[in-house]
Formats: sequence, C-alpha cells, structure tokens
Amino acid sequence: MSAAKAVVLISGNSNIRGSVQFIQEPNGATHVKGRITGLSPGLHGFHIHAFGDTSNGCNSTGPHFNPLKKDHGAPTDKERHAGDLGNIFAGPDGVAEVSITDKQILLTGPHSILGRAVVVHADPDDLGRGGHELSKTTGNAGARVGCGIIGLQSSV
Repeated sequence: MSAAKAVVLISGNSNIRGSVQFIQEPNGATHVKGRITGLSPGLHGFHIHAFGDTSNGCNSTGPHFNPLKKDHGAPTDKERHAGDLGNIFAGPDGVAEVSITDKQILLTGPHSILGRAVVVHADPDDLGRGGHELSKTTGNAGARVGCGIIGLQSSV
C-alpha cells in the first residue's frame, strides 16, 4: 500500500502564505511538512479545525477537530484533540518550517482530515496547561491569522 497524500495552501492576514503537505504512511503515521511565511517571529498555535469552510475567513473553520471529544492538549498528550498539533516556530524573518509526525491525523477512514482546515494562530498554544479559561478548548492561541482547506494531492 502506498502513502496517501494531501496538501493545504495557507493564506491569511497581511502577507501570510504557505503550503503544507500531509503524507500518511501505511503504518498510520502522518508526516506534515511545509513552509509558512509572513508570520510574526515566535511560536504560533497550529491546528486542524473541524470545517473546511473559509466563507468567513478563518473564523468559519469551527473548533479544533475533536472526533473523540477530549480536552485540548499537547501533541504528545494522551488527552488531546486529534487536531492539536502544538506550535510552529517562525524565525526573525517570519518563516516557519513545519515538520511534524502524528498518529492521530489520518487521511483515510471515518476520522479523516480531508476537507477540514489547517489554522495558524497569532499566539502560542499553551498546550492546555495555561490555566486560562480557553486552555482546555483552544490552547488560548489567539486570533486565526492564516488557514486553508486540506485536499487530496495530485499524483502528477
């Protein structure tokens, strides 16, 4: 069985642009690789949101993708949303190189992320540990500054 592949083109506030690829290996691990530019330097929450709806910008993508109804957490936590991918880091030039491997985001099956959205947030994700009222639902990661819809990648 070959790997399943998907891609998302991210756009948003000001000059935020990017492309992220998802490659799901036959063993179930999904590799997330890409590059996002135009971000403010530092950490930014990086999540899969429930809906592939950008009709009202990134605000219409809904909550984090959470098919198992868990609390928000870090990618390494047992208790986390499937869409909780932690933070990405933008350097002084505003560029974030994305490289994540995760076993809870799938491109096939009943909990597929195809057709859902990737959202980049303005602030760091506190990974559910911040003590803020939003920590256990959103990671208190602030505004949605960039997003895109995940689609199947062409094999061409």
